[in-house]
Amino acid sequence: MLMKPLDHSLIGMKLVAGELCLDFANTADWHASDTPIELLRTYRDLVTWGQRVRLLDAAAARRLLREARKRPADAIVVLKRARAVREAIYGIVLALLQRRPPDASVLRGFNRELGTALRHLRVIPEPKGLTWTWDFGSRDLEAMLWPVVRSAADLLTSQRRAKIGQCADDRGCGWLFLDTTKNRSRRWCEMGDCGNRAKARRHYQRSRTRAARGRKA
Repeated sequence: MLMKPLDHSLIGMKLVAGELCLDFANTADWHASDTPIELLRTYRDLVTWGQRVRLLDAAAARRLLREARKRPADAIVVLKRARAVREAIYGIVLALLQRRPPDASVLRGFNRELGTALRHLRVIPEPKGLTWTWDFGSRDLEAMLWPVVRSAADLLTSQRRAKIGQCADDRGCGWLFLDTTKNRSRRWCEMGDCGNRAKARRHYQRSRTRAARGRKA
């Protein structure tokens, strides 16, 4: 699925997807092996990610962490749900990219989370009219998941789903992104990362080929 920098942390994680739900789908990491490196290792990691994408401010993060210390078993359950949401989003998107129906059980699980999220969605007044907000309290340990699930539902049911791409790095990156280029030319999660790595590999392979031909001449 993924291969990213050696700094396997959410603090150093680059947000390259251009869509909230896709950045969340990119929170697992693959190094130089087939073993995934989990970035959401603890509930604190989940809160850190929420701050990283500005779903939570510092005060909200502190309140959630205090609540998690009071209810550690509930925090573990939420962490497992978060990972399941991530894998559901990734699996549904992958099915879309491969032009096949998503797994029915994965879709059912996603819809359960969507139903939970939408129960907390509210319309409130603002100076220029009305706006959406979330009914978010300090005991809602899963609150940062609600906008993620709604982002995925909105994206996957809109015309923008045709713009979803996957990093073309042949070493197994697999990160997802929204390709907003005019001619759908984006191939990499980030040109300065996977793109440059691929260019360097091609250059190395061409150099080896030329050197081999020179020895045969």
